[in-house]
Amino acid sequence: MSAGALAEIARLERTRNYLQPGDVGAALWRWREYVHRPERLLWRDYEFGDGHCDCCGSPWRARHLLDAALRAMSPRGARELRAVVGRFDAVWNTPTPPYLAPAPWV
Repeated sequence: MSAGALAEIARLERTRNYLQPGDVGAALWRWREYVHRPERLLWRDYEFGDGHCDCCGSPWRARHLLDAALRAMSPRGARELRAVVGRFDAVWNTPTPPYLAPAPWV
């Protein structure tokens, strides 16, 4: 991201009462880590709840915080942040193959 977009994020974190310094970066890190988890861990989180939310924070709250930051930013800065968040959203929205799919060599 450009220096201007990073400065705008820092300015938002200083001026908004729902943000603290480093919140957007931490939310971006948390969302990235969550979407790159193996599918078996995501399934376990779906079934039993995410046990890491207590120590590391909820990935869903992180994604909502990123949405709030995107809405508060200027169009140019939001476009840059949206490109980064969009790459992680694309990983999250990638369909998985069915479990009973035939092997490609059959």
